[in-house]
Amino acid sequence: MSQAPVTRFAPSPSGHLHVGGARTALFCWAYAKGRGGKFLVRIEDTDQKRSSGAASVGFLKDLAWLGIDWDEGPEWGGIGGGPNGPYFQSERLGTYDRLLRMLVDQGKAYWAFDTAEELEARRAEAKAAGRAYRYDGSAQMALPREAVERMLAEGRPAVIRLKCPPQPITIRDEILGEATLPAGEVDDFVLRKADGFPTYHFAVVVDDELMGVTHVLRAQEHFNNTAKHMLLQDALGFRRPSYGHFSIITNPDGSKMSKRDKDKLLRKTVTDRKLAGPPAGTVPPERWSAWLGDKNAQLDFAEANALAEALGIQLPEINVDDFRRSGYLPEVLCNFLALNGWSPGNDVEKFDMQFMKERFDLKRVVKTPAKFDRAKLLSFNCDAITGMPRDEFLHRARAHGEEFHPQFMARLAPAQFEQLASASQERSKTLDDMFRTNRFIVTADDTLAWERSKNVEKALLGPAPSGLDHVAALVPALESVADWSPASLEAAIGAYAAVSAEGNLGKVAQPLRVAVSGGTVSPPIFDTLAILGKQSSLARMRRCMAAFGR
Repeated sequence: MSQAPVTRFAPSPSGHLHVGGARTALFCWAYAKGRGGKFLVRIEDTDQKRSSGAASVGFLKDLAWLGIDWDEGPEWGGIGGGPNGPYFQSERLGTYDRLLRMLVDQGKAYWAFDTAEELEARRAEAKAAGRAYRYDGSAQMALPREAVERMLAEGRPAVIRLKCPPQPITIRDEILGEATLPAGEVDDFVLRKADGFPTYHFAVVVDDELMGVTHVLRAQEHFNNTAKHMLLQDALGFRRPSYGHFSIITNPDGSKMSKRDKDKLLRKTVTDRKLAGPPAGTVPPERWSAWLGDKNAQLDFAEANALAEALGIQLPEINVDDFRRSGYLPEVLCNFLALNGWSPGNDVEKFDMQFMKERFDLKRVVKTPAKFDRAKLLSFNCDAITGMPRDEFLHRARAHGEEFHPQFMARLAPAQFEQLASASQERSKTLDDMFRTNRFIVTADDTLAWERSKNVEKALLGPAPSGLDHVAALVPALESVADWSPASLEAAIGAYAAVSAEGNLGKVAQPLRVAVSGGTVSPPIFDTLAILGKQSSLARMRRCMAAFGR
C-alpha cells in the first residue's frame, strides 16, 4: 500500500501487559512511526469474563512507561483521543449490531439456535468417527424467517454465524510468506455471541476497517484467524489490510513465557519446603487451601508477592509492570525486546527508540521463536545504569523509591538518600538493587538481626583483638565525632586503625559493617554509617556486642 501506514495494538484487558504484547506494540509503533504513519491503541473488551476497567488502565500505563505513545486511542496521561473513537469495543456495540443486521438481511449470516449440549454431542460423534468436526449450519439456515423471529421473541439463546463460502483461502503474510487453506477448512464461525456481544473475529474486522488500519501486525497465534477475517472482510465489502505475524517469545528452555511461571515457582517452593500453612501476613488460610487444591488457581498480585518475599525468592518478571518494579529502565527493555525477533544488522545491539523508528523493517523480523535471555537483559540494564550521569541516576532512583520503597524515603533525609545513591550506582544492575540489598537501613535498630554465618563469625570473633573488640573500642571513639559525615568518619576510624589494628583498616571496617548492617555486604562503611546516622549506628554497635556476648 502506497499510503502512510496505520497500525494498531489491540489488547484484551485481562491484566498487565505481557512482554510479548509489549514487543508487538513496539514493532507496530516503529513500523508506522518510521514511515510517517499512525499508531492506534484499541481495547478489545467484549469478553466480559476476562475484561476489567482497571486492567485497561494498567495496559495504557505500561505502554506510556515504555515510551510507546499512540496517535489515537483511549485518553490517558495526555495521550490519545482521535476521530475514530470510541476506542473501547464495549462502547461500539451499536456499530456492530448495525453491520450484523446487514449481513443477516443480505443472507450472508444467519441466526443459530444450537444448544451447548447439541454442539458437544456432534463434536463427540465426529471424534468417535475419527473425523475433524465441522459445524453444519444447514438446519439453522433452513429455518423460516417467521420461526427465527418467534424464537428470538421468546428469548431463546442464539448466536449469529457467518455463512462461509466453500473456497480455498490464500493468506499473504509479510513475515511468514504465503499459505493456502483448502476449501471447507473454515466452517461457519460465530460473529455474535448469545450474550449480545460480538466475537473477537467480528469486532476486530469492523474496527480495523472503520479506523483505517492498513497493516495488521500481531502474534503468530493469530495466524489461523486471518482466514476467517478475510472471509468476513469479503462479506462486508471491506478492503483487506496487509498482514504480518510475529513469532512467540519463549523462556531459554523453549517453554512458553507465561504469566503462570510465577505460580509454578511459588508452588514448587512451597512443596519443596513442605510448608503446612501460609507464612504470616501473606495469604489468608482459606485462600491458601483453595490455591493448593486447584492447580489452575492463581494467587492475586499482592498475595503472590507477599508470599515470594516471605519465602525469600524472586518471582520471574513476565509482565512489563514486573520489570518496572524490578528496576529495569524502559529504554533498555524496549531495546532488548526489539532484539527478540528483529535485528538491525551490522552487529548493532544497543540503540534507542529513534534509531528503531528509522531502521525497523519487516524484512528483518525472524520467523522462529525468540528466546528471552534474562542475563543479557540484566547486562544491558547494568551498563545503562553504571554509565548514566550521577544526577540522572539520583533522579531515577528517587522516583523508583517514592513509588516502590516509600519506607526508604520516609527514613532518609535528602542528603542521606543522595549518599546512598552515590554509593550504590556502580554496584547496581537495576534501580531496585540499592533498595533490595540495603534493607538493613530501614530495619528498626531494635529488630536488626545478624546473620549466623562463617563470614560473620570470622569478622567478629577470633583471637584478640577480635572484630568485636574493635567494635567495642570504636563506640566511645565515634561518640565524640561531632560531624557525622563520611570524611570525618573516615578520619576517626582511620586514626583508630592506625593505632589499634596496625594500620589495617579492613580489620576494623568489616566487623563494623557487620555490626551496623547485620551482614557482610553494604555500601562503603563510611557512607553506610553516615546514611544510618549517629544514633542508629551506635545503637546497633551496642546491640551487636550484646548479641555476641560482650
